[in-house]
Amino acid sequence: MESMRTVLTIAGSDSSGGAGIQADIKTIQAHKLFATSVITAITAQNTMGVRSVQEISPEIVRDQIDAVFEDIRPDAVKIGMVSSPGIVEAIAQGLAHHDARHVVVDPVMVATSGSDLIKTEAIEALESMLFPLAEVITPNIPEAEALSGIKIADLPDMVQAGHAIADRIRESAGGKHAPAILVKGGHALGDARQSDDLLFQPDGTVTWLRGDRIDNPNAHGTGCTLSSAIACGLACGQDVERACRAAKAYITEALAFGLDLGQGSGPLDHMCRYRAR
Repeated sequence: MESMRTVLTIAGSDSSGGAGIQADIKTIQAHKLFATSVITAITAQNTMGVRSVQEISPEIVRDQIDAVFEDIRPDAVKIGMVSSPGIVEAIAQGLAHHDARHVVVDPVMVATSGSDLIKTEAIEALESMLFPLAEVITPNIPEAEALSGIKIADLPDMVQAGHAIADRIRESAGGKHAPAILVKGGHALGDARQSDDLLFQPDGTVTWLRGDRIDNPNAHGTGCTLSSAIACGLACGQDVERACRAAKAYITEALAFGLDLGQGSGPLDHMCRYRAR
């Protein structure tokens, strides 16, 4: 009999399969780990946009968390779309109750298509309840602007935003904890040929994760995929920096493979490493 490392994804369902729970499960499986899931919302969407969203009740969200932890305890947890304060509270209570480890939070606020995926009042709940439980959070540039209150126009602004987000989280947590913050630079700052991410560690250490920008308009679900890949690395015992670097390399490969599906911003090929063989 064999065992396997497991990763729990807590996120919304994407009917087109490119983001959300579906992208997370594909990513976890591609890393040769076992995926479990807690669905927070059902979305009707495709590569061109989100048509409608149906939230799952906080009670069912909490029950899903309990069911997973009581049977197949995850080695890491990835949290994606959480659209209401009630759902945020249910997740925070569930993870705290089960003493969850290696939590990665992707503060999903806007879909690749531009559609809003979170209520304004839920952002404050994220900051006060979920971020203090996280080991890593992974905002993109617009999300980092919303969380820090700083307009990010260049790479130094990313550093300033990282400091501001860390300070806000510490304040929300009573000064006890701030996670590592990976500010994703995929929104064309600085050199248009580069896609550089900033890793801001709890001790204030700043590390740039450099990378070439892949010319591919099909980027649906990149944030979901990256955060899930980071959770996979943490589940396997990697430190935060190594997990983030490995996840960035995985995303670069998946984008470079050049999958072209749908009429809008299409999905990545999560299994590209296996197809290349």
